[in-house]
Amino acid sequence: MAPQRSTGTDAEAELPEYAGHYRLESCLGSGGMGVVHLARSTSGMRLAVKVVHAEFARDPEFRGRFRQEVAAARRVSGAFTAPVVDADPDAGRPWMATLFIDAPTLAEQVKRNGPLDADRLRRLMAGLAEALRDIHRVGVVHRDLKPSNVLLDEDGPKVIDFGISRPTDSELRTETGKLIGTPPFMAPEQFRRPREVGPAADVFALGSVIVHAATGRGPFDSDSPYVVAYQVVHDEPDLTGVPESLAALVLRCLAKEPEDRPTPDEVMRQLRSVAASYDTQAFIPAQRAPDSAPAVEADVSTHVKESAGAVPDRRGLRKRLLLVAGAVCLAAVGTLVPLRLLGGADAESSGGRASASASFAGWESAAVSGAGGSVCAYGAGRLLCARDGAVLALDPDDGTRLWRRSVAGRSRSGPPAVAGGLVQPALNEGDALTAFDPVTGEPAWRREVPAYQGLRPVGGMLLLTGTDGKVTGVDGATGETVWSRRIPGQAVPYFSSFSDDGTAGGTAYATSVSDDGTRTRVTAVDPGTGDVRWDAELAGELEAVGVADGSVVFLDADAVYGETRAVVRYTPGAEAGAGAGTEDGVVRRVSLPVPVARAQGAVRGDAVYVMGAGGTLAAVDLAAGEQRWSLETGVSRGSAPVADGRHVYVTAPDGRLLGVDARTGRLLGQTAPRLGGGSDRVAAALPAPVAVGGRVYAGAPDGTVFAVDGRDPAAW
Repeated sequence: MAPQRSTGTDAEAELPEYAGHYRLESCLGSGGMGVVHLARSTSGMRLAVKVVHAEFARDPEFRGRFRQEVAAARRVSGAFTAPVVDADPDAGRPWMATLFIDAPTLAEQVKRNGPLDADRLRRLMAGLAEALRDIHRVGVVHRDLKPSNVLLDEDGPKVIDFGISRPTDSELRTETGKLIGTPPFMAPEQFRRPREVGPAADVFALGSVIVHAATGRGPFDSDSPYVVAYQVVHDEPDLTGVPESLAALVLRCLAKEPEDRPTPDEVMRQLRSVAASYDTQAFIPAQRAPDSAPAVEADVSTHVKESAGAVPDRRGLRKRLLLVAGAVCLAAVGTLVPLRLLGGADAESSGGRASASASFAGWESAAVSGAGGSVCAYGAGRLLCARDGAVLALDPDDGTRLWRRSVAGRSRSGPPAVAGGLVQPALNEGDALTAFDPVTGEPAWRREVPAYQGLRPVGGMLLLTGTDGKVTGVDGATGETVWSRRIPGQAVPYFSSFSDDGTAGGTAYATSVSDDGTRTRVTAVDPGTGDVRWDAELAGELEAVGVADGSVVFLDADAVYGETRAVVRYTPGAEAGAGAGTEDGVVRRVSLPVPVARAQGAVRGDAVYVMGAGGTLAAVDLAAGEQRWSLETGVSRGSAPVADGRHVYVTAPDGRLLGVDARTGRLLGQTAPRLGGGSDRVAAALPAPVAVGGRVYAGAPDGTVFAVDGRDPAAW
């Protein structure tokens, strides 16, 4: 069915021609907040653009709410929602553009084809729980999860419309005496104490949505929103028609008190016990029709009126980006064979055991006890790993634990490193530095140091940044101070370094961003002497991610939203030295076609791999000056990418390791999840995998360290 165009004689019967530089082609849906249009970018990409009603555009409070919607939608991963491409909350008619998803809403699917069967209900519940976990991780509460805000895309459900969502750190609060939401899917606390609504309210809505998907009605049903409100607060839900295998879990989600409801992670764990494995059958999109389940903003003492939440009827999707990842994942039975990894019950004492295969088939070791991922690096012929309070060495061939030592301090700035031939734990807090013999694990030297802000092993040196901003260079082999000084132009320098920078002894790079986020000062320091090799001031908010042929490569992030918009390559001039500026070097900037949220990067030759928090993995060709490919991995808040020339590797929060073809961007394989008992906890940052000699090593949340053959990800 063709998209419906605006008709009628009201002020919005005629479509505006543009929102920003996006041409509006037709009207997809409308609601109390505004109208959602099908639009196209200059390059032809289809978008869904929400344009606010003119009457609300004049209301400062409403503009604040819309600005909050844009911020909330940007914070949430594109793996489970429609990613924001562009927005202008300050325009005469505020608007927001998201990628265009061609899929029916759950409301449409049920209305047209009837309730879902038990298997589809389970997959839907699992997908929505995963989406809520992603939403809540970034501090957002949706507050209006309902069937018309769930799109049944081929690779799983997508949650849309953050019009009344609220970041938990937001200062914008619901007005006294008003409720915001859709009564049949609102939690009791949304009626009783709307200012205290938290993530558990979304879990209650999840239970209501599943009841609707199973029966075609809600757990609390009435034509009157006031009766529904009373039922939600006081009555037991009606679960007639909900499959027995899911009823108990749905009932927990519908508990009256927020603390009695499961977390999204708990929902997923229980669903795993319902079925031994998830069926990978895709949702089958149906023909679309307008949905009439608007959110409502109700004044408790007077009347019910339509809410600010538009219900877009969206079509189309960036199938070009998702097809590769989706097809591979959906064909898991035939192409993704999880690697059988070996490890005995006494792995804590004996480490792991190599697979009994002529080729390297991998291993798994529980040598690092306890839940929580370990950070690892390769050095001195060993796999060196660390977690809070311990550093240890594993045999890279079979995972056997060679030694383990306790260390002072509770946190790490990175994995252990080898400096001066000794293992340096790389702690960033503690009362002493200790270096270990890589063969025996015995302490080689120990040194008391004053409080410091950061530590960076570079070449044979350790660079300590003191709380006063002074940097001390310590010889990694002896623990003796070689130099101590301030770095010009860097108040409190935090250093980056890269093993393949081609300079003798390495180079330490310190960056500092101007207060307005428009400029970054970059200082290259000789770690052996503390001398400044070159200094430059570059445009943008830059983060160094690697080196290539004497150049330094940066990601340029938007100062407001944290989106990486470009890759920047800076080559210092031949005469560069202290005080050298951009006029002494060459800057080359490669813009990304679509910005990548909260990105991390890796450099391999002329290729830069960018991994976003929303799951986008992109490759940029520095020589050609263009993006080579982009893949939607579906991994929310994954690790920094690692490349070995043929493949790119990324770890996921659930312990999976993904292998992607570095040339084409095709997902080749992934390992099984390794969540463990701590799946409710979210790590601030995931450790990147280690690729060396055709093998890939990674740490998982369940406490294990494992290895796979990096030459053939399809066999994982």
